[in-house]
Amino acid sequence: MTETVSAAQQATGKGLKMERVFSTEGVHPYDAINWERRDVVQTNWKTGETVFEQRGVEFPDFWSVNASTIVTTKYFRGAVGADNREQSLKQLIDRVVSKYVAAGRDFHYFASEADVKVFEEELTWLLVNQYFSFNSPVWFNVGTTAPQQVSACFILSVDDSMDSILNWYKEEGFIFKGGSGAGLNLSRIRSSKELLKSGGTASGPVSFMRGADASAGTIKSGGATRRAAKMVVLDVDHPDIEEFVETKWREEDKIRALRDAGFDMDLGGKDITSVQYQNANNSVRVSDEFMRAVEEGKEFGLRSRSTGEVIETVDARALWRKIAEAAWACADPGIQYDDTINDWHTNPETGRITASNPCSEYMSLDNSSCNLASLNLLKFLKDDDTFDGERFAKAVEVIITAMDISICFADFPTEAIGKTTVDYRQLGIGYANLGALLMAMGLGYDSEGGRSMAATITSLMTGTSYRRSAELAAIVGPYNGYARNAEAHQRVMRKHQAANDQVRTLHIADAEVHKLATAEWQKVVDLGKTNGFRNAQASVLAPTGTIGFMMDCDTTGIEPDFSLVKFKKLVGGGSLQIVNQTIPRALKKLGYNEETVEAIVEYIAEHGHVIDAPGLKTEHYEVFDTAMGARALKPMGHVRMMAACQPFLSGAISKTVNLPESATVEEIEDVYMESWKLGLKATAVYRDNCKVGQPLADGGGKAKKDAADKAAADADAQVVEKVVEKVVYAPTRKRLPKSRVSRTTSFTVGGAEGYMTSGAHEDGSLGEVFLKLGKQGSTLAGVMDAFSIATSIGLQYGVPLETYVAKFTNLRFEPAGLTDDADVRMAQSIMDYIFRRLALDYLDFDARSALGIYSAEERQRHLETGSYEPLEISEADSLKTVEQPAIADRPAVVEKETVVEAEVVEPAAPERAAKTSAELLEIITGTAVDSPLCFTCGTKMRPAGSCYVCEGCGSTSGCS
Repeated sequence: MTETVSAAQQATGKGLKMERVFSTEGVHPYDAINWERRDVVQTNWKTGETVFEQRGVEFPDFWSVNASTIVTTKYFRGAVGADNREQSLKQLIDRVVSKYVAAGRDFHYFASEADVKVFEEELTWLLVNQYFSFNSPVWFNVGTTAPQQVSACFILSVDDSMDSILNWYKEEGFIFKGGSGAGLNLSRIRSSKELLKSGGTASGPVSFMRGADASAGTIKSGGATRRAAKMVVLDVDHPDIEEFVETKWREEDKIRALRDAGFDMDLGGKDITSVQYQNANNSVRVSDEFMRAVEEGKEFGLRSRSTGEVIETVDARALWRKIAEAAWACADPGIQYDDTINDWHTNPETGRITASNPCSEYMSLDNSSCNLASLNLLKFLKDDDTFDGERFAKAVEVIITAMDISICFADFPTEAIGKTTVDYRQLGIGYANLGALLMAMGLGYDSEGGRSMAATITSLMTGTSYRRSAELAAIVGPYNGYARNAEAHQRVMRKHQAANDQVRTLHIADAEVHKLATAEWQKVVDLGKTNGFRNAQASVLAPTGTIGFMMDCDTTGIEPDFSLVKFKKLVGGGSLQIVNQTIPRALKKLGYNEETVEAIVEYIAEHGHVIDAPGLKTEHYEVFDTAMGARALKPMGHVRMMAACQPFLSGAISKTVNLPESATVEEIEDVYMESWKLGLKATAVYRDNCKVGQPLADGGGKAKKDAADKAAADADAQVVEKVVEKVVYAPTRKRLPKSRVSRTTSFTVGGAEGYMTSGAHEDGSLGEVFLKLGKQGSTLAGVMDAFSIATSIGLQYGVPLETYVAKFTNLRFEPAGLTDDADVRMAQSIMDYIFRRLALDYLDFDARSALGIYSAEERQRHLETGSYEPLEISEADSLKTVEQPAIADRPAVVEKETVVEAEVVEPAAPERAAKTSAELLEIITGTAVDSPLCFTCGTKMRPAGSCYVCEGCGSTSGCS
């Protein structure tokens, strides 16, 4: 490895001359920052158990606790407690940057050692100040002894042969094992309606999907607890397309049937593994020919994979309807628009684009990969609330240079992927915090001004990237596949330029950015003719889940703000509910004075929305529209924003269009059709509560769908009754009334939190018990569900509550200790507490006294009078002056009694403390956030692109 830039290179002056923009000469980026030591301790929020601990880690004082926690737990290398364990952000950044700098020097990117130093300090400055971040594999692998895998996105290929199919299983498994995801198109595999060469009938691609799905479900990504991420695509003219469309739809019906039979079918539940096709996102690749047939109501031909001949015709509208019905029922399949994708393809002479990565933002050649990096847009907002396009472009120059350098030293999971990536050098620069930026600038996400601003920023980013790519081509050469695709590549550059010319700016801020973008695209076209390009692709818009937290972004990718209130962790432990910091800035930008801003922020903190906020003009409401809540954005608002940015991206956009539970199949058809007309490359939809295996806050969202869903949404009491009905030998049974009193109690025993809901007969005696402990789908939750059912059955068949109390009180096991119940201050176990509480709630004084169970009031009475027994009225009146502990000093027991006039009672939603912004929004608005629980820490995740991300630990459900 060479130590310096070669003398020959310095003599010719060939190489990049780096301009210092962000860092200060003579001052290392670290020296301009205040650093502090922190303790990173992660606990399971349910059990209180410490799951990670590293004390004394070093971070800048402006990095949030959440950012430092996620970086420490996810990205620091070395065993915890070992001498080689990283303990400072400086070590992490230096590990990565030093590798990029060394490779840049070795592969002759820079004109001189001075330029190398500027590159090193500019890159370091941008990273430590949270202006951008590489994707997670860079932080995992670069500079370590592990393979230097830098890509999160992979596209595979499979042919119509058993060798190829089995190789697909193997390659996919290795990618999953490394913590990444992959996508592929199965359309080359002949259909189940065609013959094999041997004369037998082919199995068809859907059958082979079963094996791949089982493999993905078994191999946990990167050794972590989340499942692998994958995308499966099938062309719309494949003879098995209807079977493909129905796969996950049918399985969703199976989930309902199994759930109603008592199986644990929640996301992560022990029985969900018996259901197939759940580990992949499915997408149908539609052509313009098919879409026109849908518009015109014509027949459409399905073609043989071996001969290309039409072997069956279908009604295009009927097939389109079936696609929409399946998406309505289970969110799959999504749509990819084949002709649009390939019309913007820079390498058509090499091959068509047939598939995407799991999150649908990377679309390129088969057997290829893409490394990603995302900029934090809010960092480029100036004091006058305009976007600093010039500094943004300078940052893009540095980042694209680094991303291209990484391909020089990167390792790849397969030889074919390595060859394609080195030959075409696909990059995926993107951004996060768009939603927060628009809000801070006083622009509505679903407004012409918001879309214009987003379009010009995206255009400037991609234009600058390709301009730097053309400059790199003059120094280190164009990508190997450029020569055969030169004409096509230049044609696509002109398409980007033409799209930029069509943008209509609406204010000074976007006009300034548009002017810069226009100049960049002219340079792209001019330099490309002379130099060619170093990279076949430059930009995508990824979910930016974990790295979004690393940069302390309020919003991910292209997404709008999730909600107006956030959940913020504090140094030293604890957390705080805050109103988004961009809201006061936006209000000041809109012209409100300090007093009005204060009043509006206080209103938002209480209500979670701006409707009827004091002093806020109704025409400004749109600025504060969010993904969730009272003023949630309309589905087409998401589609239109994607359409504004798509013409300026090499790849596509990771984003799901969310629809309310009440959305119709026709609305989904409209979203998919409008996405095609507006020029999107891919669209995915999600209708709230459409999936059974989806933990919800209210538990009742599916009742409107069908009779089976209604049974699942009813209280667990219904499950108890169904189990009892099967015990045909039981001589008698005391049924609970259809409308009965229920009581929900929250409790804490030794730090473990839980909820108990009990239902009573008309005479007030206990008839059913439901217990909620542990995260949904865990062993503990399952055991407690089973115990609740067993206890309820016994109660309904005459087992006295006293018997249960006598058997289960004083039972000793962990967790045990202090409780938050004034009547039961100590418990030897959760069972001990539960049955003491039930005794206090449902047994009379004499029965409890025989068991030695008394309330706090009764114990106090014993101390003062020597008797536990209730006092006579006159004696009670005489004791009213006895001083009681202040309410604030007494632990509270949250109890509710509710009579529900319904066919079957639903347990009242227990009061609970929020652990994430998603849970906080649910509490404030009273509506459910339809997101899964994190497999790692059990908290509710929030949407990020086509994936979900956990605010607690940074885990994602996708490939990035």
